[in-house]
Amino acid sequence: MTKTQKASIIKRKFLLHYGQAKTELKYSNLYELLVAVMLSAQCTDKRVNLITPALFANFPTISHLACADIQEVKLLIKSCSFFNNKANHLIAMAKQVMENFNGEIPHTQNELKSLSGVGQKTANVVLIEYFGENFMAVDTHVFRVSHRLGLTRAKTTQKTEEDLVKLFKDHLHALHQGFVLFGRYVCKAVNPNCQDCFVQEFCTTTKSFKPQ
Repeated sequence: MTKTQKASIIKRKFLLHYGQAKTELKYSNLYELLVAVMLSAQCTDKRVNLITPALFANFPTISHLACADIQEVKLLIKSCSFFNNKANHLIAMAKQVMENFNGEIPHTQNELKSLSGVGQKTANVVLIEYFGENFMAVDTHVFRVSHRLGLTRAKTTQKTEEDLVKLFKDHLHALHQGFVLFGRYVCKAVNPNCQDCFVQEFCTTTKSFKPQ
């Protein structure tokens, strides 16, 4: 079986199990989603969901965040990893949206990436979740699952993303969400639930992979 044939079967199985999957981050609009995704870098969705209610109560819109006091933002997100840097990025991002995009969060990858603290993964996650765009975002879960299934041998998240896009081509938004949830609850880094795995026939190892 070729890698392309294997990828086709894996794709079909993931779309069957996770075709309607959505992020576990809680949000009610594009502004809240972008902030939540920025906070989620190297932090769990569960933790972010504990932080954001108070943050959004104090800063309900992008314009409020643009005028925020840095110390107040730090206090509200202090239980999040790298909260000092994230607070600076959040306020800088909000100011850029107000100044460069007339207060409207942009809808394209390149424009999102122009914002402080927004890299390609964050931009792609926002576009995947909010707009259903055909992008792949590679976090630790996607990286681990794709390597365990032998879909890529890439050392970085960027190259892994390129390999997965080339293999799968479409339905990337659903596959991203599926790989995240599968990696979070089944194909875990430690003690994976192999008995619940629906693609076990393609698993090459239970080694935990981390990007460089």
